[in-house]
Amino acid sequence: MKKRKKGGSIPEQAAMRTKVKIGFIGTGVMGSRMAKRLLVAGYDVAVYNRSAEKTVPLLELGAERSDTIAELAQRSDMICTCLSMPDDVIDVYLRKDGVIHHARPGTICLDFTTVGPDTSKTVAKQAQEKDIYYLDAPVSGGPEGAEQGTLTIMVGGEKQVWEQVLPLLNVLGETVEYLGPSGSGSAAKLMNQYLVAVHSVAASEAMVAGAALGLDAEQLYRILKASYGDSRMLRRHMEQYVLPRKFEPGGAVKYVHKDVRLANQLMDEIGMKQFLGQIAEETFAIAVKQGLSDFDMSAVIQTLEKRCNVTVKKKEV
Repeated sequence: MKKRKKGGSIPEQAAMRTKVKIGFIGTGVMGSRMAKRLLVAGYDVAVYNRSAEKTVPLLELGAERSDTIAELAQRSDMICTCLSMPDDVIDVYLRKDGVIHHARPGTICLDFTTVGPDTSKTVAKQAQEKDIYYLDAPVSGGPEGAEQGTLTIMVGGEKQVWEQVLPLLNVLGETVEYLGPSGSGSAAKLMNQYLVAVHSVAASEAMVAGAALGLDAEQLYRILKASYGDSRMLRRHMEQYVLPRKFEPGGAVKYVHKDVRLANQLMDEIGMKQFLGQIAEETFAIAVKQGLSDFDMSAVIQTLEKRCNVTVKKKEV
């Protein structure tokens, strides 16, 4: 595979879009938006999703539907996956009718799923044995970032392959960083998710405590966002979800719980024994047990509201 300059020239990018056949597996909240951007950019895209009805809007935009993963893998030059859980990645790539057993030598695979580094390394090793290239390329930025093409994409794997696919990644993301060998992108994403979980719980604790102490929630929020206590998660959660009491996802509680659990495993492996992520994981686990799995991650505040018998919301007029 020839080494390309970062991003490629405009003619190179145009040629890539017209010649390369993209297979996209996983067209949920994030994957559907990413696949749409590739279609709008002029790429030839085939899609597969376990629930076929989720592919219909993409078919209307010009995508082709593959009935099986094997069929999609056989016809694709690049395969993108955006799945829910580490087990899904192992299943889609390594089962007998999966990607690795059916993709042609030289195929490039891009996994946008948030998984642990061990999962990425396992798949990369199996891919290498079949002369298939595999990059872990988890993303951050939520549905809005996927829609607008402003995702942060963290890439691990062979640098030369990253350079080859950079034109495609630039369609999807605003910040695209190469981190190092296989698993590096996944490790970086878990550090991001660690902060997401910890900041979410910390913001929830502060707002619930304020309400329990008799402070007006909107006023407290205005003060915090103008002070050193401000954070992106505080603003996101309070403005879009908590104060208006609308908890449709977004990034669901169950996924943040999975991510912080994986991040905590890394913390433990490097020798940390007491760390804030443990409290965040426990709080998100309680939210899951209370039936909040499919609500936005900001709904984790409801576990603390129940404990303190308060509700953080706008003043009733």
